[in-house]
Amino acid sequence: MSAEELRAKIREIPDFPKPGILFYDITTLLKDPVAYKESIDLMLAPWRDDKVDLVVGMESRGFIFSAPMAYLLDAGLVPVRKLGKLPAETITVEYALEYGSNTLEIHRDAIQPGQRVLVVDDLLATGGTVRGTIDLVERLQGEVVGLGFLVELEFLKGRDRLQGLRVESVVRY
Repeated sequence: MSAEELRAKIREIPDFPKPGILFYDITTLLKDPVAYKESIDLMLAPWRDDKVDLVVGMESRGFIFSAPMAYLLDAGLVPVRKLGKLPAETITVEYALEYGSNTLEIHRDAIQPGQRVLVVDDLLATGGTVRGTIDLVERLQGEVVGLGFLVELEFLKGRDRLQGLRVESVVRY
C-alpha cells in the first residue's frame, strides 16, 4: 500500500473543531488492519538501520504509532504527556498554540544522557508540540536522532521550526 493509498483512507472533516479548519481524521485508516500495519511499516522504514534506544510518543495519538515502532526497533517507549498525567517527578515545557498555550511533561528519569531518541507523533502541523518535546528530550541530555510522523501538513510549515533535524513523514498535504 502506497502513501497515496493511505492518504485515501484518511477522512477529511471540514469545520472541525471550529469553522475554517479542515480536520484530517486518521480513525478511518486505523480501523483498516492493512492500512494501519502499512502506516507503521512506512513510518518505521527510515529508521530501521539507525540505532534507536528510545521512542518518545507524544500524547495522545502519537502513542498509537510510537508503541509498535518501539517494539519493532527493540527500543524502549517513553510517553510525553499533558500536564498532570505522569505520577513521578517530571520536567515540563510550555508551548504556544494557535490560541493560548499548553504544557507537556516527561518523567525526569525517562531518558539517560546520550540515549538516542526517535520522536513520533501522528501529525506535524505548526511544529509547536514537537518543538516542546524536543526541548524536553534535550534537557534530559538525550540525542534526538529524528522525528517521525504519519501526516505532515506542509502548508503550515512545521518543518521550518525543526531545522537541523531529520524529519520523515508518510502522507503529505
